[in-house]
Amino acid sequence: MDGKQEQLQQWIAHSGNIVFFGGAGVSTESGIPDFRSVDGLYNMHYKYPPETIISRSFFDADPEEFYRFYRDKMLWPEAKPNAAHLKLAELEQAGRLQAVVTQNIDGLHQAAGSKTVYELHGSVHRNYCMKCHQFYDLDFMVRGEGVPRCPVCGGVIKPDVVLYEESLDQATMEAAVLAIARAEVLIIGGTSLAVYPAAGLINYYQGSRLVLINKSPTPYDRRADLVLSGPIGEILGAITV
Repeated sequence: MDGKQEQLQQWIAHSGNIVFFGGAGVSTESGIPDFRSVDGLYNMHYKYPPETIISRSFFDADPEEFYRFYRDKMLWPEAKPNAAHLKLAELEQAGRLQAVVTQNIDGLHQAAGSKTVYELHGSVHRNYCMKCHQFYDLDFMVRGEGVPRCPVCGGVIKPDVVLYEESLDQATMEAAVLAIARAEVLIIGGTSLAVYPAAGLINYYQGSRLVLINKSPTPYDRRADLVLSGPIGEILGAITV
């Protein structure tokens, strides 16, 4: 175990108030691609860039094309939690981790066993009829074709996912801010910290044990007290609880 990994181990072992804030890089080891890193690939198959397709105005204007992209690129029902998800759940169960704040919409933290998870961008596991608000699960969306419609009233079903041009859920944001502000150790992993307002959450941390784990540098590396470069599943998976 090198010095940085040993330092992380010590901070985790001696804290009962850890908060984890993660992005797409947490799920890439589960086989879910980070679409930001492969825009060129997506653009070869679609008429518009991903940022356009997954915007609210596009959803309203062309739901057929939205759902073609959404089912093809944003739903990964076979994905399983990796070592990072499992270790975070284990840390929570041990009373060391108080919350997970995630930008991901895949539900893998909950699948791993985490209980306190603040999903900033929503979840593919929650879907609601825009007319009568009937709930539908991920399986319903995966099995369907075209624009999903409510069997109860015929309304269009929308995933509870925050699209471009939509605001983040205020209650979720407030809970995430409070958890981060109170944290003794804040571990940020698998995110470039380039997407706002989520990236701005780091500014609420008031402690002196800020850990950044990412494969590539981030704009906040200089502010961190500990920076580890590498696959997050490998780094967190090596932690002993």
